[in-house]
Amino acid sequence: MKQFILLISIFHFSLSAFQLSAQPKYEFRAVWVATVDNIDWPSSKYLSTENQKAEFIKLLNMHQRNGMNAIVAQIRPATDAFYPSQYEPWSEWLTGKQGMPPNPYYDPLEFMIMETHKRGMEFHAWMNPYRAEFNIGKSSIAATHITKIHPEWFVHYGNKKYFDPGNKEVQQFVTNVVKDVVSRYALDAIHFDDYFYPYRISGKEFPDAASYAKYGKGLGREDWRRSNVDSIILKLSKAIKKENRFCKFGISPFGVWRNNDKDPEGSNTKAGQTNYDDLYADILLWLKNKWIDYVAPQLYWEFSQPKVPFATLIDWWAKHAYGRQIYIGHGIYRAFESNSPAWKNKNELPNQIKKLRQYPQVQGSIYFSSKTFARNPNGWNDSLQNNYYKYPALIPPMPWIDSSKPKIDISGAEIISRNSNSKDLVMHFSPRVGSGIKQYVFYVYANKDDINKARIYKILPAEKNLYLNIPAGSLPAEWNNFYISITTVSKTNNESEQSKTYNLLWKSDRWMLSL
Repeated sequence: MKQFILLISIFHFSLSAFQLSAQPKYEFRAVWVATVDNIDWPSSKYLSTENQKAEFIKLLNMHQRNGMNAIVAQIRPATDAFYPSQYEPWSEWLTGKQGMPPNPYYDPLEFMIMETHKRGMEFHAWMNPYRAEFNIGKSSIAATHITKIHPEWFVHYGNKKYFDPGNKEVQQFVTNVVKDVVSRYALDAIHFDDYFYPYRISGKEFPDAASYAKYGKGLGREDWRRSNVDSIILKLSKAIKKENRFCKFGISPFGVWRNNDKDPEGSNTKAGQTNYDDLYADILLWLKNKWIDYVAPQLYWEFSQPKVPFATLIDWWAKHAYGRQIYIGHGIYRAFESNSPAWKNKNELPNQIKKLRQYPQVQGSIYFSSKTFARNPNGWNDSLQNNYYKYPALIPPMPWIDSSKPKIDISGAEIISRNSNSKDLVMHFSPRVGSGIKQYVFYVYANKDDINKARIYKILPAEKNLYLNIPAGSLPAEWNNFYISITTVSKTNNESEQSKTYNLLWKSDRWMLSL
């Protein structure tokens, strides 16, 4: 049987700093990878299969260096697919022409999941529910596209074509598309963004009069629209959990639910459009009813924004979690696209991270978008690597999905390499990998009594052989006695109890292992 070897190098390690770090043990750290219009990946619709793969691996490695533990990748940008689908054609942003498969053929979604999981990161499949034609007259539309088969399901608004959310057949079609993906792929989550009913265009009414006349049932037009979105969210929630009860369902809405001049429950903001009143997305209802597992409001504004300040909104969302997880969407793209001096300030993002860590209800971040990090805005890559994400974090578990702890079973540990008169050290661990185990977590600490205070040192994917390489000079010179313990993490992010403690002693010019 093929054995996998992971060599783990430990550099620039100082336990005192490690133990004093304010970084949380559990934190969701993710990046949006937008495929629509080739925003993030692939960089061009005309790349070869080989170059598409190379680009994705490159961006994954960049985000791994930055300390991320999840990727939110767009797989259905406009009623199309980055995977083989019986319902929808291949995306034009993948091959240049909608309906054309990759050549040489591969399954991009399967590839993305495999490479993401290989790095110990979660893969959240980002899908857009209603957008059907990105740019009318310019987008590539295949003969098999659903707009050609059921034109009566769609409406034109601005320069785009959308599913009519009030059409019951539409709701079932979208549900079937999502069910299909969840049933066939090892997804960690299904993720929707803010595009429900489209953002209002001044002077133009969304053209859904026909479906309102057919399905309105005495409701006011706006209440009926909200009921349509509520209906599909509930359908999707049930369908996802039926196919895979461990698959999470998350939504990233616009950053303002409602202004408090419309509703005392709303935030003290003056947003021009809001979820409830303009996009007809009643996020709070979905949270209260436990239809979704996490919400990631897009707080793309700075602290100094007068109408929608970051601090006001993060405080509001923290008070409206209703027992679900909240991740903050950061608009790092604004470092290059905003004229606000705040986005030229190297402290803007660090201050946002420090602010969200003040709230126990807020459990992480998602960054828009991937390509921005490739330009290291304001040196933020360095800030994450050397400070805010210097040490790894576990993804927060969701006890309502699964609360069972895995078992830890390490059948052997040994020193397999030592250089005479050098503190170079390689340790080999032999875990018994169960089917539900996805990771091993290493804790390293100076004093045996510090085990409950120890921070996570390294998180490794579950493999049959684990090799821990500790080069000379990577530990403080005075460290002649230190401890290692290990835990396992399940696929639902629950952590086991600590393993036995492994004591490393430097004695007679060599390392000795004591159990």
